[in-house]
Amino acid sequence: MNFFSKFFKNKPQDKNQENEEKEGEFLPKKKAVIEERFILKFIENGGKFLYCENIDEVQKNFELIIQENEWTDQDILIINKEIKSTYKLKTEFKSSLEEAECFVTDCENLIAGDGSILISSNQIHEKKLDNFPENFIIISDTRKLKNTISEGLSEIKSKSNNIPTNITTIKNFNNTNEDNNFLSYGTSSKNLYLILLEKGFN
Repeated sequence: MNFFSKFFKNKPQDKNQENEEKEGEFLPKKKAVIEERFILKFIENGGKFLYCENIDEVQKNFELIIQENEWTDQDILIINKEIKSTYKLKTEFKSSLEEAECFVTDCENLIAGDGSILISSNQIHEKKLDNFPENFIIISDTRKLKNTISEGLSEIKSKSNNIPTNITTIKNFNNTNEDNNFLSYGTSSKNLYLILLEKGFN
């Protein structure tokens, strides 16, 4: 499936026609808009994006990234063990943060407004981003898409009995991006892959 093709479909000729659409037809379009905004910003920031329709594609793209970079199982660091079982990743865990070549994690939210990745102590514990390897693989799904950082923070607060600490954003995916916000100030740029799984829009 060419995911980007749906970004450029013909739009309604006038606002009246658009307003007459049924709600069931509107929600997928609303979803496509936020996906489009995030992906374009994310790529503009220097991120590498892989869209997946199912778990099999997640596994395949994950393995292709590993092969492309000639990483072995011993180069991979996964802190959250649930990621391996959720996405059925066929890799061993790297015990040493200092020796790892690539960090694999999920995230709190994907922010469409600036194409950043919102993470917290759930992903990186209390460590700083610059303590982690240069290479990141983030596996997430389209339910994590939010319009703004504020929206993402509000969701974290609403769904958590114990609000995570160390909340920060990853936005710099190359060395030329210097547009930091208060959550990403001082973080180092990362060579970042995002594997995004399609999920129902809530």
